Amino acid sequence: QVQLVESGGGLVQAGGSLRLSCAASGRTFSSYTMGWFRQAPGKEREFVAAISWNGGIIYYADSVKGRFTISRDNAKNTVYLQMNSLKPEDTAVYYCAARASMVPNTNSGGYDYWGQGTQVTVSS
Repeated sequence: QVQLVESGGGLVQAGGSLRLSCAASGRTFSSYTMGWFRQAPGKEREFVAAISWNGGIIYYADSVKGRFTISRDNAKNTVYLQMNSLKPEDTAVYYCAARASMVPNTNSGGYDYWGQGTQVTVSS
């Protein structure tokens, strides 16, 4: 069982930056692939980024490529999402997810555990 707690969301102006953190419980964090997803009001949850257990494989959605960076610190049981050059269309609730597999997945259905989400609002 893995419990995930996101933090770092907030209100920021367009062009600004935020760093989201996701702290995981459990002693097997390093064996999980981690992902970030987001859901805007009235829209389906969408993939943002994913990172394999050792950071060797990383995927990004096209909409965030070059602006967002996913990373992890297995010693701290934490995964991060650095978000730069934020746009109003990045406004959403951001969710951290864990997948009991060595291979990242861009499909939300492939993840086993989810955090409660953190709100990111980008004003124009």
